[in-house]
Amino acid sequence: MNRNQQKAQAQQRRARRTRSKIFGTAARPRLSVHRSLKHISAQLINDEAGITLGSATDTTFKGTKTEKGLALGKAIAAVAKEKGIAEVIFDRGAFLYHGRVKAVADGAREAGLKF
Repeated sequence: MNRNQQKAQAQQRRARRTRSKIFGTAARPRLSVHRSLKHISAQLINDEAGITLGSATDTTFKGTKTEKGLALGKAIAAVAKEKGIAEVIFDRGAFLYHGRVKAVADGAREAGLKF
């Protein structure tokens, strides 16, 4: 097994460990964050029905990566408000809660989401 496969398996293991404790419902969906080297995206997921209620990505925002994360948090909170969602469960996936991932959470909180 090469190094990239090992890294991918380790990331899947970390995400699985995080998601074993988190379950989104219609009343309180899961706010899942995915971070790549260039971009960051977020989804509101109802795990009971297995559907995505809304999503947002940072491709339309300007600024540093952290500023884009903050704007993304505000944008996903606006999507949640449109759907009538006030509370979510934050799912950081396999990523540490700092930097851009934390900025998304802070932006969502500033915009009025509770978690």
